[in-house]
Amino acid sequence: MTIDHICFAVRDLSKAVDFWASAFGYKQMTGIVTNTRQQVKVVFISKTDSLLIKLIEPVEGNTSVERFVKNGGGFHHICFKCEDLKNGVDELNEKGLITMVAPQPGEAFDNEDIAFLLTRHGFGLELIDTDKKAEFLSEKQ
Repeated sequence: MTIDHICFAVRDLSKAVDFWASAFGYKQMTGIVTNTRQQVKVVFISKTDSLLIKLIEPVEGNTSVERFVKNGGGFHHICFKCEDLKNGVDELNEKGLITMVAPQPGEAFDNEDIAFLLTRHGFGLELIDTDKKAEFLSEKQ
């Protein structure tokens, strides 16, 4: 497994994209996609020779992420890419991670399946087996 991206929860995607651009030189890589299952708006930003960053903003009704960003937001999860999602989830479950969201289509990944797990160390983990990103704007910066 390799890291695909790290995710930060924010109050306002546009302001967060501007901040990451001015502070760190990241550029918006995708348009904003609403993920109806996780109830968040998603945008990917990128920078040459750096990790991909996903920013999420809660949509109305996502009380846990709304509460999180109301308290300042910040690091939300790390995403690993594996060869096969079902096998990856099974392997991580055997190692003690807990599946929070079983594989299901993710709009930000062109409806390829994604899964969410919880580690014993208190952080969330997303698992994917695709390179697809929806609403792609340009080549990775």
